[in-house]
Amino acid sequence: MTGMQTESLAEYILVEYRWVIVICALLPMSFLWKIWSAFRNYVVFKMNSAPKQHDKKVKDVQRQINEWLKGDRSTKLCTSRPGWQTMSFRQAIYKKTFTNINVNLVDILEVDTKNLTVRCEPQVTMGQLSRTLEPLGLALAVVPELDQLTVGGLVMGTGVETSSHIHGLFQHICTEYELVLADASVITCSKTEHPELFYAVPWSYGTLGFLTSAVIKLVPAKKYVRLEYHPCTSLSELSKRLSQESLKEKPHQFIEALLFSKDTGVLMTGDMVDEQGTDGKINPIGKWYSEWFFTQVRRHLTNYQQGKRNTVVEYIPLRHYYHRHTRSLFWELQDIISFGNHAIFRYLFGWLMPPEVSLLKLTQPEAVGKLYDRAHVIQDMLLPIDKLESAIKCVHREFEVYPIWLCPFKVFRQPGQLRVTSGDWQMFVDIGIYGVPKAKGFVTVPSTRRVEDFVIKNKGFQMLYADTYTTLEEFRQMFDHTLYDKLREMLLYCKDAFPEIYGKVNRNVRK
Repeated sequence: MTGMQTESLAEYILVEYRWVIVICALLPMSFLWKIWSAFRNYVVFKMNSAPKQHDKKVKDVQRQINEWLKGDRSTKLCTSRPGWQTMSFRQAIYKKTFTNINVNLVDILEVDTKNLTVRCEPQVTMGQLSRTLEPLGLALAVVPELDQLTVGGLVMGTGVETSSHIHGLFQHICTEYELVLADASVITCSKTEHPELFYAVPWSYGTLGFLTSAVIKLVPAKKYVRLEYHPCTSLSELSKRLSQESLKEKPHQFIEALLFSKDTGVLMTGDMVDEQGTDGKINPIGKWYSEWFFTQVRRHLTNYQQGKRNTVVEYIPLRHYYHRHTRSLFWELQDIISFGNHAIFRYLFGWLMPPEVSLLKLTQPEAVGKLYDRAHVIQDMLLPIDKLESAIKCVHREFEVYPIWLCPFKVFRQPGQLRVTSGDWQMFVDIGIYGVPKAKGFVTVPSTRRVEDFVIKNKGFQMLYADTYTTLEEFRQMFDHTLYDKLREMLLYCKDAFPEIYGKVNRNVRK
């Protein structure tokens, strides 16, 4: 057997039997980490020790930047958090040549039950927040559904959820940021205090300063979400209903849709309630033995197509609903553990699921990384909701990846990188594309470039956690850099300390 044949065989084994490593090593490691993390965060929050340590940790960030300032300043700055610990599948190659600043800020600092806000550090996760707030009868106004998403990532990048058609993106529920700037000063910004910096921070990707805390809006929480499933058998029907529901004067609290083919999908509308009604059953979708959520949704569509039932109503425990896509990482886990949704596996090992994304990335062989590069799509395209139908046709033509996640959200007319073409706000929709493309002639770069071109021409945006292949000119056409450029010029040492956003997110620059 030649060396090339041996390499090909090894690559095949690593890709096809990765589930063995995941089940035997990563799941137990993930489970132990979750227990330790939950226990540690509970103790810290109950003892109220985090606020006392916060200033000390911020001063340590300042100390590190001052050391850089005293040096030759020939390198840029970035956080020392390794790329494998983030939710993005992008490889943060720039960290190898930048000066790494340790920003170890992982705690919830304060819950203000009177003003309905929570102040927390940037590495606090959505799972950590929802677990802490649930006993208090509170929740974030927008709860991005994956447990491991962090506040910092959702502020510096963005976050969207099924309540975003009311509250907007994650940045729109933040009322205050604390940052350490490139001159090592600490600054607090809000709509009234340093407002230009406040509006420029979201989408800035850590290129204006290091986020050290954020204050976020809360809403009163109830016990269940009453969820209605509305199957649709044409793209035009689903697009029309999604638009109508999100633009109602008094819309449902939660709206999303899953497309299972170009012409079939399920629209879901939900509202918080305290008690179960007589029109549906309780469905604890977050239990370890429960079927993956997207497969339950698909079954409602199948039943409708077979003429069994139309609209179905279920009552889902609130925290289960918030993290409904976590256990299967939307539907990505089926490509790693193909039998992960089998009833026997769920009952025996479901309590270990899901594996930590960070551990999946840390143990990802180079062969798997190459496979993801050439035969996998992880993208979120954000477009005006009236462009949804034509956008789906474009995504189908270039990728043909299903399911597709659809989530409507408001973009408010505010300073910053997102443009609104009319009125005080505009309704957009997040088109989440995660999986293996089946489109004839799919090639990663040209196919993605054509979708990006469609997004730009239709005045949309691309989430920056994934690879973008735009040119600098196209990127600046997609995002409004006016305020961002102004702040980069105003803030002392900012351009010396941090690259532009494009330099951190564009695939072509990083090669």
